[in-house]
Amino acid sequence: MNIVVTGSLGHISKPLTRELVEKGHSVTVVSSNPERQKVIGEIGASAAIGSLEDINFLVNTFTGADSVYTMVPPNNYFDHNLDLLAYYRRLGHNYAQSIEQAGVKRVVNLSSIGAHTEKGNGILRNAHDVEGILNKLPLTTTITHIRPTSFYYNLYAYADMIKNLDYIAANYGDDDIVPWVSPGDIASAVVEELLALPSARSVRYVCSEELTCNQTAQVLGEAIGKPGLKWMTITDEQMENELVAAGMNPTIAAGLVEMYAGLHSGLLAEDYYRNRPRLGKVKLTDFAKEFSKAYFQNK
Repeated sequence: MNIVVTGSLGHISKPLTRELVEKGHSVTVVSSNPERQKVIGEIGASAAIGSLEDINFLVNTFTGADSVYTMVPPNNYFDHNLDLLAYYRRLGHNYAQSIEQAGVKRVVNLSSIGAHTEKGNGILRNAHDVEGILNKLPLTTTITHIRPTSFYYNLYAYADMIKNLDYIAANYGDDDIVPWVSPGDIASAVVEELLALPSARSVRYVCSEELTCNQTAQVLGEAIGKPGLKWMTITDEQMENELVAAGMNPTIAAGLVEMYAGLHSGLLAEDYYRNRPRLGKVKLTDFAKEFSKAYFQNK
C-alpha cells in the first residue's frame, strides 16, 4: 500500500513509519524540516518536505495514497501570541480540503481522550473540533479517530519538581485513576487501522495501563531511588498560577488546568470507559527505565 504519514519523525510517527516499512509498504513521511530527509530515507521511507499550511503541497503529497495518517503537530505553549484553538482548526480544515481534493479514501486521525465533548475538556477541545471538521468529509472517505489516553512522556514535565521538592503536585493526583499510554502502542494501533479497509467510520481508544497517580508516583520513585514518592492534589487556582508564573500563555494555562480538572472529575475518561480498549504491551515499569535515565542525565 501507498501510505502517507504526517508528524515527521515524532514520538508516534517514527515507530509507525518503521513498522509500516518493515511490513513492506511504500511510506511517505511529511516533514517541515529538510534535515529530516536523510534520516527518513535511512528508515526506508520517502520524505515530502513542506508545510501543513500549504494546501497545494498536501494535495500533491496525498494524491495516490491508499491511506493517510493525520495529526496536528504540537506547538509552543509559551508563545503568548498563539491561538491554539485557531491553530488546530486551521490545520484540520487544511487536512480536510487536501484529503477531498486528493481523493483519499482512508484516513486515520490522531485525536485524544476527551474529544467526545466540547465542554470541560480544556485544550482537548482542539481534538474535538478537528474530529468534527474531518467528519464533514464525504462518506466515501472512511475515518478512524485514534483517541490515546495520557502519554507516559508527559511525566517528564514533573522531573524538576521531583528533584527539588520530592513530590509531584497537580490539580489531579492521589487516588485519581489515569489511563496511561505509550507512543509505541499508539503506533501499533495506527498501523492496524491504516491497513484496514472498513466500510464505516469509527473511534478507537488506545491505552497501555490504568494506574492511580500514587501508583504512578511509586513506580517512578522506585526507578529513581525515591520509593516513597507521592503525588498530591492541589487546587485549580494553584496549578494555574504556577503555569502562568513559569511563563505559559495564560489562555493555554487555563485550558490545561481545565483539562486536568476533567481528569480529576472523571469527565475526560467517561467515554473511554464506555469503549474501553484492550490494554497495550508497554507498561509504566518499561517507561520508568527511560524516565530514570533522563532524570539522572539531567541532574
